[in-house]
Amino acid sequence: MEIKYELAKTLKEKPADESKLGFGHIFTDHMFIMNYDIGEGWHDARIVPYGDISLSPAAMCLHYGQEIFEGLKAYRTAEGKIQLFRPDENFKRMNVSNERMVIPKINEQDAMEALMALLNVEKDWVPYSEGASLYIRPFIIATDPYVGVRPADHYMFMIILSPSGAYYSTGLNPVKIYVESNYVRAVRGGTGFAKTAANYAISLAGQDEAHKQDYEQVLWLDGVERKYVEEVGSMNIFFVIDGEIITPALTGSVLSGITRKSAIEICRSKGYTVTERKITIQEVAEAYDAGKLDEVFGTGTAAVISPVGHLKWEDKIMEINDNKIGQISQMLYDTMTGIQWGKIPDEFGWIVEVK
Repeated sequence: MEIKYELAKTLKEKPADESKLGFGHIFTDHMFIMNYDIGEGWHDARIVPYGDISLSPAAMCLHYGQEIFEGLKAYRTAEGKIQLFRPDENFKRMNVSNERMVIPKINEQDAMEALMALLNVEKDWVPYSEGASLYIRPFIIATDPYVGVRPADHYMFMIILSPSGAYYSTGLNPVKIYVESNYVRAVRGGTGFAKTAANYAISLAGQDEAHKQDYEQVLWLDGVERKYVEEVGSMNIFFVIDGEIITPALTGSVLSGITRKSAIEICRSKGYTVTERKITIQEVAEAYDAGKLDEVFGTGTAAVISPVGHLKWEDKIMEINDNKIGQISQMLYDTMTGIQWGKIPDEFGWIVEVK
């Protein structure tokens, strides 16, 4: 793939204090763009200065939500190497989302080449501080200036980069999660398994209610019977019940998280029993009452592992593991971040170095 370069004449001043990076509000000097036009396919790959883009007020992405995105990170090791964690999985999942949203699939090797080219231009933006990383956001939007419901004929594929610190300001401290009983996020046959903007917009009402009750995240139940656990607003969820690690099965309404997949593979490699199945919130509550709910934790690219210290379901408040991080949560965090930052050997072949 031929990539054209238009480099910025003036570069931004990089954050002096990486401990104050926050998440998702600082952006690098450049971005990648590629266009799709029906009959021509994906074309005009280019790296240009980061900045606003021009869209018609009638652009279809603004009216009908035909959009997908991904999220991954670049890490700088103590030796100065820059590496990615399972990026091939992100681009595979991107095409799963594309298919569901009737967006033309993108060549996964081209997407990887585009990311590598952009990272080579922006290497200096990868943070040096422990725990900080460069968040990567690939996304595709429909751009046709047309107010009508149909798949678009024109799209933009873009990659933007954001140096980021910890997703949660409290770090690895356990989070408080509110179980949403009124709203639903997704149903089988819908878009719950795709990484598309609509899923996150739908989740905002529950998130707002959680924040009003001083909880950080929302745990969603299934959209039909409203009793089976599905996922948290920004994470997949795991329960450790009487030594068994249980996570909701991927039945079409739950996102196939890459951190989720990695956590399952790590746990199984260490001899833990991991079960992917339907689990009701009632079963979780009964395990808590019986003293068998050992741990609850979430997994996701942004936070990696989020131990859950409090779980509120209706009027029932469950304090998990004395509001402390559990043994399995800590092991997964240490293992996964150890691989990502090059502190421990990558026994799984997940790391891709940026060269």
